[in-house]
Amino acid sequence: MNSVQGLLAASVISIQNSCFTYPACQNCLSRLILDSRRFHCLKCGCTGEAKDASYRYRLSLKIADTNDLFDITVFGSCLDPFFGITAENLQRYMQDFNQLSGETNTESSTRALVHAVETCFIGKRFIFGV
Repeated sequence: MNSVQGLLAASVISIQNSCFTYPACQNCLSRLILDSRRFHCLKCGCTGEAKDASYRYRLSLKIADTNDLFDITVFGSCLDPFFGITAENLQRYMQDFNQLSGETNTESSTRALVHAVETCFIGKRFIFGV
């Protein structure tokens, strides 16, 4: 799953999602199902308290090389240097920011984060391991 079979030099055309972190199972890295108090992994059956859920980056991109367009998803800690923080800390920061600012609608903070990610990635060229 983590083995790189080739390298692709390509430019980012667009960001395909606005949710850059997800609650991830510590055993199998699958998305967790969260309710107000508990989490559950449908893949491996792991359970726990929602406050103890770990988060992981998931960035879906549309990229282009000189000939083709590709949809790719970049996962995990390789994105830490771009965000300057782990996915878990970014998730906590966004939650704390919304609580402290009294925001009941998280749309404005999400919009600001999406704009920052677009500025960082769109139009830039990267080498992707595929």
